[in-house]
Formats: sequence, C-alpha cells, structure tokens
Amino acid sequence: MSEEKKLASNEYLKIESNYLRGTLAEGLANTSTGGLTEDEQQLLKFHGCYQQDDRDLRANRRKHKLEKAYSFLIRIRVPGGVATPKQWIEMDRLSTEFANHTIKLTTRQAFQLHGVIKTQLKRTIKEINDAAMDTIAACGDVNRNVMCNPNPHQSEVHAEVLKMSEDLSAHLTPRTGAYHEIWLDGEKVVDSKDEEEPIYGKTYLPRKFKIAVAVPPSNDVDIHANDLSFVAIVEEGKLVGYNIAVGGGMGMTHGVVETYPRLADIIGFVTPDKVLDAAEKVVMVQRDFGDRTNRKHARLKYTIDDRGADWFTEKLNEYLGYDIEPARDFVFDDNGDRFGWVEDANGNSHFTLFVEGGRVVDKDGYDLRTGLRKIAEIHTGDFRLTANQNLQIANVSPEQRPKVQALMDEYKMADSVHRSGLRLNSIACVSLPTCGLALAEAERYLPTAVSEIEEVIEACGLRHDAITIRMTGCPNGCGRPFLSEIAFVGRAPGKYNLYLGGGHAGDRLNKLYREAITRDEIIPTLKPLIEDYAKNRTEGEKFGDFVIRAGYIKATVNGKDFHLNLPAQAAL
Repeated sequence: MSEEKKLASNEYLKIESNYLRGTLAEGLANTSTGGLTEDEQQLLKFHGCYQQDDRDLRANRRKHKLEKAYSFLIRIRVPGGVATPKQWIEMDRLSTEFANHTIKLTTRQAFQLHGVIKTQLKRTIKEINDAAMDTIAACGDVNRNVMCNPNPHQSEVHAEVLKMSEDLSAHLTPRTGAYHEIWLDGEKVVDSKDEEEPIYGKTYLPRKFKIAVAVPPSNDVDIHANDLSFVAIVEEGKLVGYNIAVGGGMGMTHGVVETYPRLADIIGFVTPDKVLDAAEKVVMVQRDFGDRTNRKHARLKYTIDDRGADWFTEKLNEYLGYDIEPARDFVFDDNGDRFGWVEDANGNSHFTLFVEGGRVVDKDGYDLRTGLRKIAEIHTGDFRLTANQNLQIANVSPEQRPKVQALMDEYKMADSVHRSGLRLNSIACVSLPTCGLALAEAERYLPTAVSEIEEVIEACGLRHDAITIRMTGCPNGCGRPFLSEIAFVGRAPGKYNLYLGGGHAGDRLNKLYREAITRDEIIPTLKPLIEDYAKNRTEGEKFGDFVIRAGYIKATVNGKDFHLNLPAQAAL
C-alpha cells in the first residue's frame, strides 16, 4: 500500500483551529506586538483580514531595531457590489477614524480599508457589522465575495440576478460561530463538537473559491477568471436560467510551469430554481477532490485540468442527483464599464464614474472622497462597485439627477469619464508598499505608465479606442492581468513581464511577449505595435485580436493555455 501523501500545512491548521478560532482572540489581546503569529495570520484571512506592513519603512525600522510597521487590510463583502448611501457614509467614516483616509474599491466589488492597527481591528469590524456589512469569508479557503455586473441596460432582469447573487453569498457563508464570538462578542462556544459546516466540512476548501454572475452582453465580472460563474440567459426579456462556467483562475508563479492562468469551461445550464443547489454541489466536488497536498495546485482549475471537464460534469450531476441541461447560446461584447449617464427602462439614471486604481481619496485638488460623501448624504438610490474598480451612482431619480449632477460638477467627478479609452480600461492591484507578495509597483505606477503610452495613442489617433491594460505587482493575478489586451506583471523591482493578445471581451488569455522589461523599455516596445495597429487594423478590430493576426503573438489553437475566438485564418 502506497504511503498517503502529506497534506499542505494549512490543512492541519484548519483541522486544529476549532472551526477557525485558533488562538486569534489571544493574539488580538497581546499588546506586546503589533502583529500576529503566522498561524493566526492564516486564520485571520477567513475573517476577512490580512496582516501587512509598510515596506517603504522596513529598512529604517530594521536599522533602529524596531519591529515592522504592522497594520491590517480589512476586506468588506458587498454581494453583487451594491451598497446603500448609509453604508457608503459609514465606509467613509471608518476610513478616517481607523484606516488611512482612503477607500479601496476592489476588482471583486468589495470595499477595502488599509492601515488599521491591531488595537483597532476588533472595533472596526464590529462597526462594519453595525452598518449591515461583514468581513467573514472575504478571504480564506472559502467562497469569496459574489460578483454581479451592474448592467443597467438589462434592468428588467438585474433585480432577479442581484437577488440570486445575494442568495448565493448567504448560502455559501461559513456557519462557524467563531466570527461572532471573536469580533462581535457573541456567546462563546464551550464545546464545538456539535458545531458543523454542512457545506465546507472541518477543513473547508483546498484554496480560495470565487463566484461571479454576468448578464450578457457585458462580461465586466470576467467570468472566465472565476472558479464558478453563472451567465444569465435572457429570452424575450425573461430570465430563463443560467449557463454554468467552472474552472477559471488567474494565479501563477514565475518559473513554475505547473502553475498557469486558465479560462473557465462552460459545462451546462440550469433554471433559476436550481442555482443554489448547483453552486453548493460544485463547491462540494472541489471540497472532496481538490488537491490538499500542494496549495499551488489546489484551485478548481487544476482539479478540472487533471480530471477533465467531462469528468467534472459527471461528478456534479452525481452530487446533484440529476443532469444539468446543455449550455445555451449567448454573446459577450466587452468586459469594460459603460461610463457616464445611462437611463434605464424605469426612468432612473445611473452614472458610472472612473476611479483610477479604485482608490477613493482626496488628492491633488481632486476631492473625490469628499464629493462622494456629499452625494451619499442626499442620494436615495444606491452605489454599485464595478468589477473594474469603478463606481456607479445608481438609481438616481429624475428629480434627484440635477442635484447629483451639480455635486459631480462641483467636485470635478463628471470630468473623470473624459479620459482616454486606454485609461478608462485600466486596472491595477494595490501592490507596494503594503502587499507582502509584490515584486514591483502597480497602483502607484500604472497612472504614469498610461500617461506615457497615451502620448503614442494620441499621436496615432487612438484616444477613444478602448484597449484593456492591467498592471499587477506579482503573478498571483489579483487584477486579472492575463485576460487583458496589454498586461504588465511584476517580475522584480522596476521590471515587468509584458503580456499581449487577451480578448477584449475577456474570453481569451494573453501570452508572454517580452520578459523582465524595465520601465524605460515600455514605450520603445509598445510604440511600433500601436503604430502598426493604427495603420493596419481592420474595421472594428480590437488591439488584442490585431497583435495575433499581425503575428506578434503566436496562437496555439488547441493549447490549453490559449483560447482563440477568431476565424481560423487568423491562427495561421
């Protein structure tokens, strides 16, 4: 009999954690240090927080024999990305009282607070919950925040889709009482032997799990980057059900060929009444068959690649006790946001605002955070966080629109949408100075890089052409870089791997074009391609498609790492 493989260390930690309690309460009470132990940090993720430190200060603090400048990132779940004006005002207040005076809008439609110190962590999380929000399962080996595109031009079905997204989030939230016990002073469980996690079990999932819900023709939530996605199928104005997509994921590790980004497979269709059941069973299949020995190989994408999409579908049907139906046809046009005012069929208006890097802050004469707080104080609709780090001021009534417009004009917010198509389609992860995994800058550098590329774009007459560009500080894929037409992935300080050729609708992975280029090499590398695109593109041809057709990127039609939705001759 072969020796049983040793599990990854996190698996033993989860087993011994007493349903995510561990020694977190004791660690939070320890005032001799601003940080937590390694085990406590791992458990803290399940509660929605990451321990970080300011890497800009490391050298100086080390010189003075001080511990690192520890602080905590708090991620707040916002199912479907929809928040009330009251919740926005609370986030604004919390960012001032406990964090670094900024609100971060993430690419998973969640809020993040940065710079919260350990002694304020419990109070901050309690006040987040007082505002009818929470942080549980915003991180960790569980289902994360459920995404749903705002999509006001499909308003006749959006309410149904949003409700389903919220139901999914609630259904897949861990049942452990540890969260209420540690953060909200809930009744302490003396003996947890009778406590259970009916979906996750005692060891939860092998790795993180991400769900998105999309309403075609918009793919702004990038369904192919998620472990599980539901694509709404609308026929004659009615929501008839959802296609199921499984096995997407962005993360990889430089130099480790066994790790790679992967597009999700669309495996079938279910009616609305079967969505929760299907989601639960997909999670359970991954729970039971995902790799728990190697965390770099533990996502659902590897389970499916190892065993095959047909195997997964058969196993899902077995867990369900019935067969899912064949997938139905749909079309995605793009994965960007629709900026400016859009009116829906109900007479309400929605304004999508460009928020560079998703960072809501008062800076350099642009008082964005103050302006949004002023709007929240009068707004009777809601705010919708987009999957591209932007913000939609949604459901503005005809009577309110002039008042909202006046505040946007006063605080220069209306001007935000008059940017180049390149900038409006940009995403950056947080990266330095707080992310411990960052190898290079992203949020702090991408605006400068875009400004430099814009000079070429303007000279070529491409200012209004939408080209997706994303920059991340490492290859873990938090900003979904491997789906964009141009991507810079941090390799070392000041150096990036350049990827090209992603599908404009998020349906094709890009490929490595140049390795470890410096900042000074970005313009000389991209300029000839952009000039060629401007001169030789066909009508309506997107930049990602052009670099393949022109031969800058070789397409592997049947390769598992590259999905080509182009005419056959384009792959030659």
